[in-house]
Amino acid sequence: MPRHNLAGMLLALSALACFATLDTTTKYITLSVPLLLALWFRYIFQAVATTVVMLPQRGRSLLRTQRLFLQCLRGVLLFVTSLFTFLCLKYMPVGEFTAIAMITPLVVTLLAATTLGEKVSPLRWALVAGGFVGTLIIIRPGSTLFGWPMLLSLVQVAAYSAFQILTSRLVKTEDAVTMHFYTGWVGALLASLALPFAWVLPATGGQWAGLLLMGAMGAAGHFLLILAYRRTAAATLTPLLYAQIAFAMLGGWLVFSHVPDGWALLGMAMIAFCGAGSAWLAVRESRLQLEPMEV
Repeated sequence: MPRHNLAGMLLALSALACFATLDTTTKYITLSVPLLLALWFRYIFQAVATTVVMLPQRGRSLLRTQRLFLQCLRGVLLFVTSLFTFLCLKYMPVGEFTAIAMITPLVVTLLAATTLGEKVSPLRWALVAGGFVGTLIIIRPGSTLFGWPMLLSLVQVAAYSAFQILTSRLVKTEDAVTMHFYTGWVGALLASLALPFAWVLPATGGQWAGLLLMGAMGAAGHFLLILAYRRTAAATLTPLLYAQIAFAMLGGWLVFSHVPDGWALLGMAMIAFCGAGSAWLAVRESRLQLEPMEV
């Protein structure tokens, strides 16, 4: 394996560990701190960190964009995604929520086929269906976990899917770091508008530490993922993203002593298998389309 591929994979796994730590810390800290305050810390930390690190390197080019409206819309979509993520994490186990959130690539496949007219093979349709079955197994109407937070997690998936569709459009003309910059500041602005309704000065050192850890893990995770995609092709990294489910389960066990039941584990395994398989198949089909035809 080329050295840059291995480095990219390690960076991606490190990013996923950061995101799982962010989610676990979010669930813990929102037990004692207003949710909107936690959301503000998450975004203001990312926005300031991106500016401090990248502005001296890029200068005004960091702000240069051909799609300012779409950049702002992307920021709004991620803010909505984060808001619903925080709401769900407050009431749901980390592992189960993460597994449901990971059906996003499958939803993106569905949206691409139905709204953008992209061709999807029968096998990929089967994998999409398998991922949704895995989600239903986790949700299980009538189970002790079923309730409105589970339904909110599906809204989170819808918002994040729209975010991913828009991202796939913007990356064709926009710089990834510039996109990260605008996303952070749009989220920070929206969170700041809501902050007066939720401002409470953190009362303990543990609360301050948790809020700072959330901000640090969010910013570090995004930076590590950008570095990973610079070194390694998306085809190699995308199937690895489902490792976040394992990291989230580990965080839920270490902090909250929560172990998913057998049905939830089956649903998680189905989502991970179908999601990774769909990603691999999409890359394989795109490569076949690029190969010259024999005559």
